[in-house]
Amino acid sequence: MKVLKFGGTSVGSVNSILSVKKIVEAIEEPVIVVVSALGGITDKLLATSAMASKGDVAYEKEFSEIISRHLDVIEGVIPDITIRKEVQKQTMSLLDELGNIFRGVYLINDLSAKTSDTIVSYGERLSSLIVSNVINDAVLFDSRKFIKTIKQFNKHIVDFDLTNALIKETFASLPKVSLVPGFISTSKENGEITNLGRGGSDYTASILATALDASILEIWTDVDGFMTADPRVISSAYVIDQLTFIEAMELCNFGAKVIYPPTIYPVYHKNIPIRIRNTFNPDAPGTYISKEKPANEKQKSIKGISSINDTCLITVQGLGMVGVIGVNYRIFKTLAKSGISVFMVSQASSENNTSFAVRNADAEVAVKVLNEEFALERSQGEINDIEAETDLATVAIVGENMKRTPGIAGRLFGTLGRSGISVIACAQGASETNISFVIKAKYLRKALNSIHDSFFLSEYKVLNLFVTGVGIVGGSLLEQIKNQRVNLMEQNGLKLNVVGIANTRKALFCREGLDLTNWQDDLKVKGLDSSPVKLCEEILQMNIFNSVFVDCTASQDVAGLYETLLNNNISVVAANKLAASSSYDNYFKLKEISRHRGVKFLFETNVGAGLPIINTMNDLINSGDHILKLEAVLSGTLNYIFNTLSADVPLSTAIRMAKQAGYSEPDPRIDLSGKDVIRKLVILAREAGYKVEQADVVKDLFIPEKFFAGSLEDFWSSITELDAEFEEKRQYLEKEHKRFRFVASMEKGKCRVGLQEVDSHHPFYELEGSNNIIMISTERYHEYPMIIKGYGAGADVTAAGVFADIISIANIR
Repeated sequence: MKVLKFGGTSVGSVNSILSVKKIVEAIEEPVIVVVSALGGITDKLLATSAMASKGDVAYEKEFSEIISRHLDVIEGVIPDITIRKEVQKQTMSLLDELGNIFRGVYLINDLSAKTSDTIVSYGERLSSLIVSNVINDAVLFDSRKFIKTIKQFNKHIVDFDLTNALIKETFASLPKVSLVPGFISTSKENGEITNLGRGGSDYTASILATALDASILEIWTDVDGFMTADPRVISSAYVIDQLTFIEAMELCNFGAKVIYPPTIYPVYHKNIPIRIRNTFNPDAPGTYISKEKPANEKQKSIKGISSINDTCLITVQGLGMVGVIGVNYRIFKTLAKSGISVFMVSQASSENNTSFAVRNADAEVAVKVLNEEFALERSQGEINDIEAETDLATVAIVGENMKRTPGIAGRLFGTLGRSGISVIACAQGASETNISFVIKAKYLRKALNSIHDSFFLSEYKVLNLFVTGVGIVGGSLLEQIKNQRVNLMEQNGLKLNVVGIANTRKALFCREGLDLTNWQDDLKVKGLDSSPVKLCEEILQMNIFNSVFVDCTASQDVAGLYETLLNNNISVVAANKLAASSSYDNYFKLKEISRHRGVKFLFETNVGAGLPIINTMNDLINSGDHILKLEAVLSGTLNYIFNTLSADVPLSTAIRMAKQAGYSEPDPRIDLSGKDVIRKLVILAREAGYKVEQADVVKDLFIPEKFFAGSLEDFWSSITELDAEFEEKRQYLEKEHKRFRFVASMEKGKCRVGLQEVDSHHPFYELEGSNNIIMISTERYHEYPMIIKGYGAGADVTAAGVFADIISIANIR
């Protein structure tokens, strides 16, 4: 014999009731079917009661809708006219009784607990009447006759001895289908109607299954089973095939609303398994719950994550608590007397404070009664005034495989720490099947995603990227990410989600990841109006885990966002040089924030595009070496210009060619003025351990200042004036077998940039095209400096350098 329970959504419409009929009639063995009220009716009954008790005549309209709802369902599910008329008659008889009760409540403007219990009982009485006439050969039973309760702490508690005896007597002879209304019961003392609380239909089914030794209890609902996390928050959550009773109970207690928690107790003691099934997807296997742990299963350390976003943390604190016996007894006795449920407790080993979590609705009463209980201690200063902290959420990770498994808590809190989430309070029982903790409610989504990724999707390391500046470099980066995504997942277990794309005017966001196939068109058509401030606000509001902000702009305003982003545990990868080359204090602050928050601030491409210059310097320093001197050609643009100069290509033409090839900044004067090289040199000097400002750099420029005044158009029209002079210098150098190189140098913190003549024996002489080169002299590499050489400009190599920084954040290289 089986017991099946169908919830409100399962009997909420004509189609769903017909699905219930099909499911039940397909079972060959005897079944007991427990049904809830039609979906939404219980809430409707309570709301109508409240309106009537306040003397609001609009309750009649609400009641009229309740009548119409039931009659419409009867019309849709019972095709036989004779049976339909009889059911309509019985239904209207019950609804007339209910209408009289509402009328009485309206007239006296009072709603007692007894009357409220009676009113809500009609939901199940009506639904069970209807469904019993839909399923062939179903016999309707009245649960008020055999579910008996007694009153404890203002709640109705099942009297199991009497209830079990009555159930066995009632169902001594089982029909093919027994139809039972859930939720409702009667008092043992006086026979008044009571109920088993929210979710009580599950409890009714469990009580019946236990009393009659059912082979299984099936809970039919609107989901496929317990899931690893809330699918409304985590799109990658999936159904858990099998749970133990303990795991299911832990998940239920912390917000997984699949079954009513007390449901588990009765069947647990008789080891009657529970299976969660989906009325709307009956072919799904669901979740199987029993005492036994799954055999021969590849076990994960935790089974699921559950949460309560309705959390208030109350702390009783004071030095007068230390060593005093009975303080916690008084706390929880006082709360119990007031009917307040505590779902998490945390106490310091010093005994000077005890914190506990309650629902927000219970907070005010809890604080009031505890302040009264400890009034004397408060007046003597032994205990502080008791206060409540709101806007919190409680999260629990659950799983019997956590027992005696080292590192679970470390992994959990490490994951939260990397996401910038502070834990306010935590608790773990000695059973080790549950670790619970309290955080700010605003971080709940981020916490759930971070934990789920860490424990359930550990085969992939996920990075969520916000890419701003999608011109030549940013566009090339997005193309490289699109082309490399599959390889990174297959070979390195790294999943890159581009969750935001922005240019100077528009921004596009998607938490699940943007499709990069037509991102340019999507940005134009679907993009929101944006600015650096709006961009930052949207990123922080998304509050997404493992976030990386990628800056491919040259914007001061965008660089100004770094501090805020880093402080919110968002890593920054910058092709933009303005932050790292800004004031030393700002540079140092950003580095310190990233170190303190445990996130990355990377800017390898600030110097040498895709060349690993900064990484190499950091490796040298971290290994104990000391950088004494740097000599470098750091401008691919200037090197390209000087390598392109010839009798046929004057200076002005070479500059235009550099811009057209994408080597120079949009305004090539930034390159020609040495500003770009100065910024790079300052960054290198700082990374080498020296406190350097841009103003400290000695400049030996090759183009007079007057060419940098005025507009860009003025520059292009006047730069030809230098062509003859540079041609003369070029011819001289050619005779001397020398070449121009714009060299940046640093020696023990002293920095200089300027045009130099190098002969054929110099390492810089053969530097071709837009290549960069750097010679690093250290205490170890003194006589023979370390040389790094290669492409130092160009969208593809710069984008590749940015890509490399992104990948390094995932620690896969």
